[in-house]
Amino acid sequence: MQSVASRLEAVAGSLPQHVSLVAVSKFHPAEAIRQAYDAGQRIFAESRVQEIVAKIPQLPADIRWHFIGHLQTNKVRALVGTRRIDLIESVDSARLLDLIDRAAADEGIVQKVLIQLHVAKEETKFGLTPDEALEFFTSGRWHTLRATHICGLMGMASNTDDRARVAADFESIAETGRRIAAACPDIRGFDILSMGMSHDYMAAIEAGSTHVRIGTAIFGSR
Repeated sequence: MQSVASRLEAVAGSLPQHVSLVAVSKFHPAEAIRQAYDAGQRIFAESRVQEIVAKIPQLPADIRWHFIGHLQTNKVRALVGTRRIDLIESVDSARLLDLIDRAAADEGIVQKVLIQLHVAKEETKFGLTPDEALEFFTSGRWHTLRATHICGLMGMASNTDDRARVAADFESIAETGRRIAAACPDIRGFDILSMGMSHDYMAAIEAGSTHVRIGTAIFGSR
């Protein structure tokens, strides 16, 4: 049976140098995260506020925590209030973004976030459509943010074996990022494209992903 360290090494070795590995540690114990940390991994992602809040004090202070789950509005202050979340990847509405911005301003920090897009065919996925995201930026709404830095986009492809559909979903996310950058030439630091998981990350990289979110291939099945 492979160890966390050996699986991590295999995944990391498959990535181009410009792609960052986000180890999805949700539902795995702090000890498993420590094994990956000791093997050199520094970016970890969780999907539940209660879980990430519990894990942060148990683990080294230089871990860069990402939040990737659906963030309920009543949990925003608990998450931002840790002051330890490097990136909230799953901002799926303008209302949620405003709440994060308000909480970050109250904490006296700048919270980095990604806008989550919904391009997959599943209705259960959260996020803005590409057109909604483009309208948000072209309308200038992002200029009103006081304590939030939008660093790019996050998205998921459809859960299907149809490779053409998966590739098209990733290309749609990447193209939306290019359209936003072209429409807003004054935007700065809008350079993260987080897409791709254990089963489809190579297709995501081909489409331009800069960050891949990989859990099962590192930590095993939950």
